[in-house]
Amino acid sequence: MATTRLTEADETGRVGAPRARSRLLAASVLLLFAAVSGQLVWLASQSEGHSSIRVAVMSSPATTFARPDIVDRNGRLLAADVQLPSLYADPVLIQDADEAAERLSRLFPSLDARELRRNLADKTRRFVWIRRGLSPSAAQRVHNLGIPGLQFVDEIRRTYPAGRLGGHLLGRVDIDNRGTSGIERYIDDIGASEAVHSARLSARAPVRLSLDLSVMHALDEELEAAMARYDAPGAAGIVMDVHSGEVVAAVSRPGADPAIAEEGSDPARLDKTTAGTYELGSIMKLMTVALALETGKTLDSMVDTTDPLKAGRFTIEDLHPLGRPMSISEVFIHSSNVGAGQLALSAGAQAQESFFKKLGLWSGLKTEVSSGPEPLKPAQIGRIEQITLAFGHGLAVTPLQFTSAAAALVNGGTIVKPTFVVRDRAPTGDRVVSERTSRLLREVMRRNVTDASGTGRRADVPGFEVGGKTGTAEMAVAGGYRKKAVIASFLGAFPISDPRYVTLVMLFEPKGQDLTGGEITAGRNAAPTTARLIERIAPLLNVPANIL
Repeated sequence: MATTRLTEADETGRVGAPRARSRLLAASVLLLFAAVSGQLVWLASQSEGHSSIRVAVMSSPATTFARPDIVDRNGRLLAADVQLPSLYADPVLIQDADEAAERLSRLFPSLDARELRRNLADKTRRFVWIRRGLSPSAAQRVHNLGIPGLQFVDEIRRTYPAGRLGGHLLGRVDIDNRGTSGIERYIDDIGASEAVHSARLSARAPVRLSLDLSVMHALDEELEAAMARYDAPGAAGIVMDVHSGEVVAAVSRPGADPAIAEEGSDPARLDKTTAGTYELGSIMKLMTVALALETGKTLDSMVDTTDPLKAGRFTIEDLHPLGRPMSISEVFIHSSNVGAGQLALSAGAQAQESFFKKLGLWSGLKTEVSSGPEPLKPAQIGRIEQITLAFGHGLAVTPLQFTSAAAALVNGGTIVKPTFVVRDRAPTGDRVVSERTSRLLREVMRRNVTDASGTGRRADVPGFEVGGKTGTAEMAVAGGYRKKAVIASFLGAFPISDPRYVTLVMLFEPKGQDLTGGEITAGRNAAPTTARLIERIAPLLNVPANIL
């Protein structure tokens, strides 16, 4: 028995010793971990803000938007995303805030040196934007400064290879590459852009516009030349497919570079084609004559234009009165205000207003570029309003609206909604005038260009059968009109026997020149500008010359 007890005691001693040592070691490790953990907690409490910001510095701190390319109808690039370095600073690593701010301000004069110095000296911050979207050469100059604490991160930036050409239509993006206007905003509205947290480019297919860059360039050059030739401070032009409604070209001068924010907010650079409303003058006689033809009249129907028209205290006269009755064809060709007024009175106010509504001239026009402004129209249509509306005063619309309405009048009579995006197929629009009316209107438009006394004779281009109408409208101001300050316009269509395109050329405040005989009327400036334009763009649009 004694031996047995001794053996048990011996085994217990040998086994118990290692267990005690293990417990001691485990306790020591736990104490060590507790001490380390406590130290880490203390450090975190002392620099909690710094550690969270340090993580943000590792990648682009802002959400940006990757956008698809924008191309013209032939695939030529109009807008694209590129990866560019953006400059930021970690104030904790900036050794001398005064020197850093001074040297950076010399490099980038537009920086607010005082604010930059204050931000760089703020050691509670770990991230301060300095300049976003630098060119590679500018980034290299910053690098060469050798200032500790300055760092770069790649970001997406939008670039526009064509500069101001098409700038109004393309619109703009903000600092985070989000669309704010024009086609850029349309891209966001249809969900074609995507939020990203790095400089990742979009893999989406390009957005293909109806614009033709070659036609845009020709239109822009002809408007620039016309502004110089006729001393006009502004101009605008549109080229539209009469069947699809696709806008092939639209230019407003002065232009606006989409990459320069200041130009986009400059009132002098307003997009005259889609964002401005104007009384367009006698080109509105297209609508008046079309309405008369819709009531059953013919081009040979007579109109009494012997005497001026009176409405209350107003007297309406022709610039060059013939002093006799005129046919509707003559009213159009000689651009008679009295004759147009008589035609409107004959049709009646209700029919006149209804016709404007059908043509889309009585409400705003929405396109991919913008929700256009509402037309400025009379509150009610009395006798004087009927007369003035007939020759293009008292109703202010956007040039794009008018061009769209004119396209419907010459394309056989169906309305087309204008678009800046290529359509897969021509839309089927509502009929606004009969085929007969459209045919007769095209006939008189052609006469206006070929007749020796036609106001549009200087728009003729041999081989391309141009037809059209002039308009010279005094510019409206509060309480009246500016004398000798006009908008000179020409609405053209070609080939007029079977129209494919309509054009609108507008010159703002042209001055009388020796070559115009001192006149500022559209027949002496907008019409010849249209001839030069069509001569250039017809081959680009594959419209063959018909030279017999």
